[in-house]
Amino acid sequence: MKILVVNWLDRENPQAGGAEAHLHEIFGRLASRGHEVTLLCSGWPGSATRCELDGIEVHRAGGRYTFGLVAPWYFRRHLQARGYDVIVEDLNKVPVFAPWWSAIPVVLIVHHLFGNTAFQEASLPLATATWLLERPVPRAFRDLPVVAVSDSTRLDLVARGMDPEQITVIPNGVDLDRFTPDPTGERFRVPTLLYLGRLKKYKRIDLIILALAELKDRGVACRLIVAGKGDHRGALERQCQELGLSDMVMFPGFVNELDKLQFLRSSWLHVLTSPKEGWGIIIIEAAACGTPSVASDSPGLRDSVINGRTGVLVPHGASRTLADELQRLLRDQETREAMGREARSFAEGFRWDESADRMEALLLDRVALPNRPV
Repeated sequence: MKILVVNWLDRENPQAGGAEAHLHEIFGRLASRGHEVTLLCSGWPGSATRCELDGIEVHRAGGRYTFGLVAPWYFRRHLQARGYDVIVEDLNKVPVFAPWWSAIPVVLIVHHLFGNTAFQEASLPLATATWLLERPVPRAFRDLPVVAVSDSTRLDLVARGMDPEQITVIPNGVDLDRFTPDPTGERFRVPTLLYLGRLKKYKRIDLIILALAELKDRGVACRLIVAGKGDHRGALERQCQELGLSDMVMFPGFVNELDKLQFLRSSWLHVLTSPKEGWGIIIIEAAACGTPSVASDSPGLRDSVINGRTGVLVPHGASRTLADELQRLLRDQETREAMGREARSFAEGFRWDESADRMEALLLDRVALPNRPV
């Protein structure tokens, strides 16, 4: 197949996250199988306009806020004549509505739609634009195959009016050879909580810090590592200062893959309190390392945590309940370790090769569909 993937970002973009990891894990595998894969995405100041990543030919056009306007023009001028079999619109942030500017068969991938959560992160004009641009998605992609990365995302799409018969759930995978428990079984000596990801306002890391303040008041000895980079770091550091937690919270910034693995293996608990995710990739990576997660009971996260078995789900926004569960698990080594073992077993059910197999089969079916006899 000749596949064109359209996504706002590639994995080298400074704003890249889980959606881009998914893109390269899946379509890098398809490229290695002999499929011709091209990625059309946005650039950033100083980025190369063309490169190859994971066997994927990458074309960068426009920037973060102009890509939606530039993508159709770039496609018609530079890519249309290549005769792609299928376009995969990997919806991240806002749609580019590929069916409206190309007659090539389209498959949509949806991680999650922001909905009202956009107003928790962006300025009012930008959040309003994101919210409005999501509204036409059911109409633009009507009767087209859709891939959702979790059942939560599938339910959201159905609630927005999309045909459930057209939606296939293909979960993300995990590198089970790399993400493994520490062979020695050792953890940090100090009871350690871990957040690892982008430092964005909508991730609600402030709830973890509020829970930590509650633990401090209760006399629970522990610390928090907030690993990652993002524009909300300053606000989080100020929150720690105001609550008298600066000596209990580490901000190591961006961490490389080796340090990431060490943090996931050595922390006592992983914590994630987003109000909405497509699928908690980092939760499954922590699980593969034998580390249970305490997370908000929110879309996406409830798909990647089996409550009471691989971790614990708490009502989103309930920082005291979060503190209760963290305190309980920090003090109950037997339960924590049992959850870690079951978390590893659960993670073993998610492999990138299997996700790529299912994506390949769906795309082949979509390419063959127009040529089938009626």
